[in-house]
Amino acid sequence: MTSYSSYTDIGGRPCNEDSVRIKDLGSDRVCVILADGLGGHGGGDVASKIAVDTVSSGWNANTTPAELTDLALKVHRRVLELQTPACQMKSTLAVLSVDSGRMDYAYVGDSRIYHFYNGKLIFQTKDHSASQIAVMLGQITPDQIRFHEDRSRIFRAIGQDGELSIDADEEILEPGKHAFLLCSDGFWEYVYENEMERELKAASSPEDWIAKMRKIHASRVPKDNDNNTAAAVWTEIA
Repeated sequence: MTSYSSYTDIGGRPCNEDSVRIKDLGSDRVCVILADGLGGHGGGDVASKIAVDTVSSGWNANTTPAELTDLALKVHRRVLELQTPACQMKSTLAVLSVDSGRMDYAYVGDSRIYHFYNGKLIFQTKDHSASQIAVMLGQITPDQIRFHEDRSRIFRAIGQDGELSIDADEEILEPGKHAFLLCSDGFWEYVYENEMERELKAASSPEDWIAKMRKIHASRVPKDNDNNTAAAVWTEIA
């Protein structure tokens, strides 16, 4: 059985540029789409809404990584068409499809996808950011990404100039309990991976898990904190 929950919050900003949607086709076939419009370019809220609308309308449950990539590139082309000299809208995008004992995902930018198996974190996406490169070069630790001086330098995003490379993959889900978390940087910057894992073990539902993590988030954010968004999916494979 698959269950899920999501939220988005404006934070301390004048506009919420995050968008999230969960599409449920029944029979444990669920797609989660999360997008975070990039501030400073204008129209981030429009770009993120285009992302969730386009992927949601195009997802049909029998989706491969290649098909998710095609949907992401369709979003990219649509956003490029709507850009103007005064509004160079851009957005991150993270998509997770869960269906028939498998997961498929695609993402670009620094919105993250986490996968927990039987309560343990086993996978998380790597940000397309300058600070992630610093981790790969051994200059900083993964935790230091959160407040690194180059944290906001994203080198892949929906709406960027030219071609766009999308990271996508698939996985057969082993028997047991699987939990997935998709979130924007305004969320994961203030909730650490060990805390996600700890609260997952204590939670009774995806909604409860998010609520517990939001308490941690609220205890740390400054008054002018960024928009923050998360979506959780639980599924158990017999």
